[in-house]
Amino acid sequence: MSHARDHHEPHKPATPEGSAQDAIQAILQKIIIAHQQSIALLQQTETAYGRLIPRQLLTLLERDSIVDVKLGDQIERKLTVMFSDIRNFTPLSESMTPGENFEFINSYLGVMEPVVDRHGGIIDKYMGDSIMALFTQSADDAVAGSIAMLEKLEHYNAGRARAGYVPIQIGIGLNTGMVIIGTVGGANRMDSTVIGDAVNLTSRIEEATKTYRVPLLISQNTLYDLVDPSKYDIRFLDRIRVKGKTQPLSVYEVFDNDPAALRNAKRASKAKFEEAIACYHMKEIPLAMELLTECISVAPDDIPARIYLARGDEYLVAGHHTSTGELDASLEWRKEFLIGIEEIDKSHERLFNRVNALISPVTKDGKKAMSDLLVFLVGHAQSCFRIEEDLMRRHGYKFLDSHLQEHKRFIENFTALKVEADAAKSSLRYLSFRTQLLLFDWFTGHIAKTDRHMGRFLTSAM
Repeated sequence: MSHARDHHEPHKPATPEGSAQDAIQAILQKIIIAHQQSIALLQQTETAYGRLIPRQLLTLLERDSIVDVKLGDQIERKLTVMFSDIRNFTPLSESMTPGENFEFINSYLGVMEPVVDRHGGIIDKYMGDSIMALFTQSADDAVAGSIAMLEKLEHYNAGRARAGYVPIQIGIGLNTGMVIIGTVGGANRMDSTVIGDAVNLTSRIEEATKTYRVPLLISQNTLYDLVDPSKYDIRFLDRIRVKGKTQPLSVYEVFDNDPAALRNAKRASKAKFEEAIACYHMKEIPLAMELLTECISVAPDDIPARIYLARGDEYLVAGHHTSTGELDASLEWRKEFLIGIEEIDKSHERLFNRVNALISPVTKDGKKAMSDLLVFLVGHAQSCFRIEEDLMRRHGYKFLDSHLQEHKRFIENFTALKVEADAAKSSLRYLSFRTQLLLFDWFTGHIAKTDRHMGRFLTSAM
């Protein structure tokens, strides 16, 4: 009798080879999980460090990760620096406990940080109630961002009012220039920082917002870098003396955030206000005070106009300016204007000599001399600029575009003045002041800084 055959294979015991493969698989799985956990931890660490050192700064330093950053890493950039702080913060903080103070600061900074970020700004550091931010793409980003911060402040203050707290005010200063972004410190502790004269000047401009009791001031350098200044409500305010600087710095008020009635009144009185400031700087004090009084009749809450009116009274008593940077009688050739390229230096000297020769006749001979001066300035600039621009292109100067922007603005400014002079829309006094002001700012801002930077590059490249 035959039995049915069992087709099932008998169970075989695990071989040593199978056990080894399973063990390897288990080890590999553990390694993969550990690796994934390590990546997740690294990402969390990167995110945490990104809150201390912004990723945008790493990008500027051409580093992919915080672990790639080394002490002494640096890059040179032209950018706009912002300083902002809360007015009268010390007495405000004295009314709060340390815990309340801490909570308030974080509440305020938490509201402002997204606004800066939205406009392309990089917050470099917080200093108590102060914010230092960098705008690397354009001066327009900085101005638009500052205006947005002041708009946000209105909403923030509305919330404070509902909670029974007093509103706060802030001051913002902007300045544009060349800086070094990099890392400083020692073997065990380093930090990212921004170094350059532009940073120090920005701090002084922000301080000046307290003097004039205005929320937003920009420098002549930032004004020159705006694509279209007419997009904003801007008026010349003063020339301020900065500690350690031989030449005053021109500052401009941006009043887009003024209440509608005051903003419209300032627009209506802008031409008269700027002529009054011209008279004041040219020591025609009674006329300046007369014009300022007319401005105040149009805009009673125009604080800078009232400050200048009080200065006029001080001048009549003291016999001299007490708090502004006067325009000198003529331009003075200084060694800081030499850039090291003989052809360009000679061109700049010719400009100096010609301007000084023509400024005095302007005040005596009137509009014909003014028109001649403006024609010369535009023609000379175009000729000189062609030489500079050819050299920059030939040697691959990486800041060519921003340099061209300053050249373009110079020609636009003096062409506009020429149109005003020919149309007799403005007084000779005002045209003379504006011409001298623009020239002084050009030599101290563009030639002494932008051109000298270009000169150092070209000297090493030629």
